Amino acid sequence: MEKTDLGAQVLYKNNQLIAFNKEAALGVQPDKTEDKSLLDLAEIYSKSKLHLIHRLDRPASGVVLFAKNKKALANLNQQFKDRTIEKIYLAVVKDSPEKEEDQLTHFVYKKTNGKSVASKEETPGSKKAELTYKVIGKIDNYSLLEVKLLTGRFHQIRSQLAAIGCPIKGDVKYGFKRGNRDRSINLHAWKLSFTHPISNEREEIVAPTPDDSVWNAFEIK
Repeated sequence: MEKTDLGAQVLYKNNQLIAFNKEAALGVQPDKTEDKSLLDLAEIYSKSKLHLIHRLDRPASGVVLFAKNKKALANLNQQFKDRTIEKIYLAVVKDSPEKEEDQLTHFVYKKTNGKSVASKEETPGSKKAELTYKVIGKIDNYSLLEVKLLTGRFHQIRSQLAAIGCPIKGDVKYGFKRGNRDRSINLHAWKLSFTHPISNEREEIVAPTPDDSVWNAFEIK
């Protein structure tokens, strides 16, 4: 890993792709705040135009992958469409789910206030959302979940975990009572696995969790 002053570590790079470990509170792409985004900073670092392959919520941290050319972008977009890319997240949640591991299926829809709602009932405009989780650690009133996305919906992990009574620490938008001081939420894009567009070899990128007392208490390996 290469440390930079971007607000992100460089985790992986070659002629086709580059990946960063985004800090919480840094936007992935330009938005109405006009703050510098990870995309802006990554292009400055790379001295070239980059193409965003996937997104990560602003208050979350973790791996974000960019393509260096349109051919690599098209290849990775197809892998996402074919669901051959594996994304694994870590989430610190309130209390503990009823089951130590489970597959969650909901129907989610995005409200006009920018919040996603997860329901067991299908409604007009809703989309099916699926993920699996397992509890891999516990401290005090918190549990650490390893979450694997099976679909990619807006605020999917945040809304689905809130729907089972386990909002993510710091995520007041989805029912956690108190925000984190830095406005982050304890959701981390931990691992990203994909097939390299040129070599066809399977690659895995792992993003270390933020260096703070909560994440460190779980001794994640």
